Amino acid sequence: MSAEQPVRVAVLGCGAIGSLYAAHLARVPGVEVWAVDPWAEHVEAIERDGLRVSGNADFVAAVRAVTDAERLPPCEFGIVATKSLHTRTAVRAARAALTDAAVVSVQNGIGNEEVVAQVLARVMRGSIVTAGAVTAPGTVRYDAPGDSWFGPFEPSPAREDEIARLAELLTAGGLRTHALPDARGPQWTKVVFNAATSALSALTGLTVGQVCTDPGLRAQVDALVAEALRVCAAAGVQLLRDPADSVQEAIEEAFWHKPSMLQDVLAQRPTEIDVLNGGIAEEGARVGVDTPLHRAMVALVHGLESSWPDRSNPTA
Repeated sequence: MSAEQPVRVAVLGCGAIGSLYAAHLARVPGVEVWAVDPWAEHVEAIERDGLRVSGNADFVAAVRAVTDAERLPPCEFGIVATKSLHTRTAVRAARAALTDAAVVSVQNGIGNEEVVAQVLARVMRGSIVTAGAVTAPGTVRYDAPGDSWFGPFEPSPAREDEIARLAELLTAGGLRTHALPDARGPQWTKVVFNAATSALSALTGLTVGQVCTDPGLRAQVDALVAEALRVCAAAGVQLLRDPADSVQEAIEEAFWHKPSMLQDVLAQRPTEIDVLNGGIAEEGARVGVDTPLHRAMVALVHGLESSWPDRSNPTA
């Protein structure tokens, strides 16, 4: 690796997670990071002043940023950090730059890798527990550190050496990342907890801690977890930790946290229900496990979404 031949990494979606990945990678000598995001003010600030990280870290990283993925140069790696609803559009737009790249999804839920693999050949599963928020154009607040886990997407896998190399670069930049032969365990560990809490939070307007400590809602959390665990058992997925431990940790450390699905509902934006509870329901159908509770969450959240005014209709 040399200054004349940098390792180029494209980050698709420069929200909180994409910004944290881009900034930390850009600190590694010999790595050139390109971020793509439609938010013009954010992109302009990054191009002009660099990408600033505050909170658990304090530094400014030199990141190239564009609003048009067609301006990306050919890259060795890609990181997809968009909302799941935008996966196909983002990956298709960056196809020319990522044709020969190994690409990882670090998005919420189940099923994003399948969408990426319809466009690109070498794909990784990714799971993260890092948290943050974009607080102003060009600035991301690093709220909670946490590991990342990368592994091959089985039907269309990246090479073992590519997975190890990207994990190595992120670790060198300050985000500890593990390369695994099977990353389904970390991915499903996160999905099971999120699906058991986020939809209930979105439907009630309550924080994660409030949902998990209300007796009636906690019974629903536990039932959603139990249903998801039956899917995992049938699919041969081994979780990294007991979901009950994740629930207790949320109560103790993130009581007032509003999950992204609740934030989407409050802003009347489309949610990621289809890749969370919907992803569990789809996998359940594949392995022969019925998931009526998760299907109910999908129907209820979609029903809530359908009650919002149609913003494309000024008379609504």
